[in-house]
Amino acid sequence: MFLTKKHISRRTVLRGAGATLALPLLDAMIPAATLLAQTSAAPKPRFVGCFVPHGMAPGYWVPEKEGALPAELPFNWKYLEPFRNQTVILSGLHSRSAEPPPGVTGADHWVAAAFMSANKPKKTAGADVYNGTTIDQLIAQKIGTESLIPSLQLAVEDPGANSSNCGEGYSCTYTNTISWASPTSPLPMELNPQVVFERMFGDGSTIEERAARRKRDASILDSLTGSLTRMRTKVSTSDRQRLDDYTTNVREIERRLQIAMKASTVAPENFTPTGVPQTFDEHIKIQFDLLALAFQADITRVGTLLFARDLTGRTYPESAAPTAGFHGVSHHGENPRQIGELAKINQYHVKMLAHLVENLSKKPDGDGTLLDRSLVLFGSNMGNSNQHVHYDVPHVLIGGANGALKGGRHIAYPTKTVPTGNLLLSVLDKFDIHQDTIGDSTGRLEAL
Repeated sequence: MFLTKKHISRRTVLRGAGATLALPLLDAMIPAATLLAQTSAAPKPRFVGCFVPHGMAPGYWVPEKEGALPAELPFNWKYLEPFRNQTVILSGLHSRSAEPPPGVTGADHWVAAAFMSANKPKKTAGADVYNGTTIDQLIAQKIGTESLIPSLQLAVEDPGANSSNCGEGYSCTYTNTISWASPTSPLPMELNPQVVFERMFGDGSTIEERAARRKRDASILDSLTGSLTRMRTKVSTSDRQRLDDYTTNVREIERRLQIAMKASTVAPENFTPTGVPQTFDEHIKIQFDLLALAFQADITRVGTLLFARDLTGRTYPESAAPTAGFHGVSHHGENPRQIGELAKINQYHVKMLAHLVENLSKKPDGDGTLLDRSLVLFGSNMGNSNQHVHYDVPHVLIGGANGALKGGRHIAYPTKTVPTGNLLLSVLDKFDIHQDTIGDSTGRLEAL
């Protein structure tokens, strides 16, 4: 129970010239002598879905035993060790939806869209794409209607880049997005964090106003100084600290966006769109930081992020395998050294995921943290990518799911037996969305 003398609405928004600032959850938003769960500020669940192609290096990600997770996680999951008690590793699942329908060729590298729908996308290179509604959008329909932005779709690789060639009769749409509002309505993934920031905080500003503000290196918060000052006089010392921490984070992201804007402006030979950070490391971190801020201020409760597109040849200089091209090394030929290089890329991707998880764990939300409220799904639709197999695919769930998920476990399933649709159906249950089936599901994962 939280006791406060004053009560302000959880939906309070501060407005300035071309700026809108939703606020984090404050003690002042909870009426005195009222249980948190009985107020409009009651904890709200959040969902994050992250897809990475090309599977994981065999021998580097499956825990030795089923049951309680060991203190030392397998190599690929090393950076999740601090969050072991809120982590569930699932092995043995079969991504049947990534395999072509009977009698149809192709699909191996063109169906990232199936990750959160468990549905085999229709083979077409035209506009008549057909996939399935993804779980992030089903969840957004349930919990996102009260938010400024029902869901955020993020990416860190340009769909127009030459990192992937769609083919085998499958539309690039199936590679470019993992979020589908309906079977025929793919949602674009936003590459540019500056665009995301303006959607979150720049309500009412014109293109000219945004350009002028960036040119002055001005903050979107400048026009809110008076409103923030008045708000600080209405709340407790602890709430003032929360406000200060929150606005500091907003300003810090603005600073990083300004650096990215200047870097992309003075490097015309680089084909990165203006405002997009030059490095993968900074790009994905700023996208995840924006998502965490959006969760904190209840701007959105649902987010997805596409780590990479199929067939990407991208290298990751900040990883322990700085020169290895992702797709190339995924075809490791069972060579132990090459498998080790792939594992280093896998571990680096998980390190970036851990950046988001750590951020959520540090942001208070009522009587817990944002990580306690969230369910983060991370996985791939391939197992051993060298063989292009879609069984024994890696998946991990992280977070408390608002009290609905017990962590600290490895749940193993018999190979080629349990479709990933069963996982998606079980995830929906955590958000009080109860369907008979989704995609290729045959039941639920009762152990969850």
